[in-house]
Amino acid sequence: MGKFVYVYYAGKSDGGSNDDWMGWFGQLGKKIMDPGNPFGEGGQAVHKGGVMGVKDMPATGYSIVEAKDMDEAVEMAKGCPLVKSEDGAVCVYEALPM
Repeated sequence: MGKFVYVYYAGKSDGGSNDDWMGWFGQLGKKIMDPGNPFGEGGQAVHKGGVMGVKDMPATGYSIVEAKDMDEAVEMAKGCPLVKSEDGAVCVYEALPM
């Protein structure tokens, strides 16, 4: 089993209700390792040239799940309330052991 991070992008949508999110987390069951938190507005990107605001598609939150592989993690992400919204998305990353 691996650890995967979901990074959420709500776009202009409201992101779904709390009930929608709790229902999806309930479907994930024990595979949800950390339901995470939403992010506040105004994220900053730090890079060699300085600091700039994150504005084009800012991340709006995260969760950490357990899955056997990337395919399973992606399949599980398809139930996220943001996927049903007009401009929401979930990016899936594998967290590699250190």
